[in-house]
Amino acid sequence: MASIKNLKKEINYVLGDLVDIVYVWEITNGGQPTETTDGIVDSIYSTYDEMLAKINNRGVENRKAHLKQVRKDFEDFANQVVAKINDLN
Repeated sequence: MASIKNLKKEINYVLGDLVDIVYVWEITNGGQPTETTDGIVDSIYSTYDEMLAKINNRGVENRKAHLKQVRKDFEDFANQVVAKINDLN
């Protein structure tokens, strides 16, 4: 892993872009949020908080393996959100 700082930035940028994509979809499809889009945005925000809490947890036994697992969890979540966004139409 290159650095924890870069992992935090990547999580911030990717999840921020996903929120932006949901908002653009809302604007282009009626201009009002739906329950589905609100759920997607809420899950993105809660996952962001969870990911940063996991990264900042220094009490783990094997930090390197822990951070690799955080990255894997993040990638899996991002792929799930992209699939949900694709299913909005």
